[in-house]
Amino acid sequence: MIGSYFPKCVAVVALLALSVGALDTFIAAVCEHTVILPNRTETPVSKEEGLLPMNKNIDVLEKAVKLAAKRGAHIIVTPEDGIYGWVFTRESIYPYLEDIPDPGVNWIPCRDPWRKSKKMNEPVSKELCYHYHLQCNQYGKWKLYRT
Repeated sequence: MIGSYFPKCVAVVALLALSVGALDTFIAAVCEHTVILPNRTETPVSKEEGLLPMNKNIDVLEKAVKLAAKRGAHIIVTPEDGIYGWVFTRESIYPYLEDIPDPGVNWIPCRDPWRKSKKMNEPVSKELCYHYHLQCNQYGKWKLYRT
């Protein structure tokens, strides 16, 4: 499985390199924090209960990302499980996931932030809009977004 993701990783890195091709160097930041875990990660919880620790973790990471960007970072890496934690079963991870809209759905988070967002009750931060975002995780596929 790792072998199948490697070529995609190389392609994504190449795309990122092209997008900052005018620069001779770039600044990278690695954000890490102590993840706020839910009380019972092996027992399924409601969507609302699942969102509570996720929102707290998103707040922590958002501050770190904004600080890194303010300090000039071009590439910012966040922890893979830094929003929801770990030690889940297939059933207990469900409240922490969100539906990915059909590709035919015309929705850009920065233009219509109240329609749907990670925090479900807040718009997407304007500071995080109009940049490249790379999403890599063990529960999904590699995606490169330009919003």
